[in-house]
Amino acid sequence: MDITYLFAGKIRTLVFKITRLIVILFFLTSILGVFVYRYVPVYLTPLMCIRTYQQWKAGKDTHCEKTWKSIEKVSPYMYKAALAAEDSKFMTHNGFDWEAIEDAYENNSNGGKTKGGSTISQQTAKNVFLWPERSWLRKGLESYFTVLIEFAWPKKRILEVYLNIVETGDGVYGVEAASNKYFKKAAIDLNKTEAATIAASLRSPLKSDIAHPDKKMLNYRNGIIRNMKYVDDVSFDK
Repeated sequence: MDITYLFAGKIRTLVFKITRLIVILFFLTSILGVFVYRYVPVYLTPLMCIRTYQQWKAGKDTHCEKTWKSIEKVSPYMYKAALAAEDSKFMTHNGFDWEAIEDAYENNSNGGKTKGGSTISQQTAKNVFLWPERSWLRKGLESYFTVLIEFAWPKKRILEVYLNIVETGDGVYGVEAASNKYFKKAAIDLNKTEAATIAASLRSPLKSDIAHPDKKMLNYRNGIIRNMKYVDDVSFDK
């Protein structure tokens, strides 16, 4: 009995030490990753890997179209349109739009159509470091990484990374790749309508056709164009 109790105690101690080591390693590697990506382009994300696997599993040709561009080489219409569509308070919030989160919670609780309240900062944190599954664990980690990038990255960098990795079609990532594929031009040359069309695809990129938008998408695009004038000015000093 004493031997069994002693053995069980050693096991518990070992499990505690291993768990503590895993937690410490997680915090160290996550902080290091956030620091590195402040300066290094993000060429691969978990979502890109997952989508490529899904293409292969479905028997489709696997492809991952992406081209990294600094934000100075993206049309101002594009980031205005992205903010109008996804996060109009991006330049002033600290990573979380609490009003949007509350509205989404009330809407979803009342049985309305599922509505998200994620900011561009949250979406960037999720896309760079995590997986797309809906779960409390992933949501908690998303909040953790959102706090980290808001603390470590300027707003300019968050928006730059977002515009380079966001899914814009089946196997297409970033606004430069979308601009090349659908409009045969560089992202810096996008006009207001083209930028708003890309922005209109961001909520449902696998169901949207940027090249041939349907009536619903066109109405949404037109709404984005109207709302662009109300978006906070994008100041890269923040």
